[in-house]
Amino acid sequence: MSNANQNNATRNSSQPQDSREQIHAAAASMNSFPGDFHAIVTAYSDYAKKSFEDTRSFVEKLSGVKSIDKAIEIQTEFAKSAFETYMAESQKIGALYRDLATQSCKPFGGFLATMTPTNR
Repeated sequence: MSNANQNNATRNSSQPQDSREQIHAAAASMNSFPGDFHAIVTAYSDYAKKSFEDTRSFVEKLSGVKSIDKAIEIQTEFAKSAFETYMAESQKIGALYRDLATQSCKPFGGFLATMTPTNR
């Protein structure tokens, strides 16, 4: 048997075992998915609630204003606060998505290493 044929035979005989390992890895990855997804949904929900409350407070303050200068001041404060909150929450949610992607792909690292072609 030639060297190439021996490599193919060895690769084919280990394939069922590799397949089972990857099925188990995929199952483990999918088991962690609901918790990670729940964390993302919770972060979005918390941000939406905070944004709504901040906007409600802004409208209340703005409705009681007697001068244009004070209205501009309140609007400027609100815009600055809203932007800072948006940036902070975006980074937090982005990190949650990054963690989800990392955890989802982690079990497949070994599989990808076995699929990398060697000397042909």
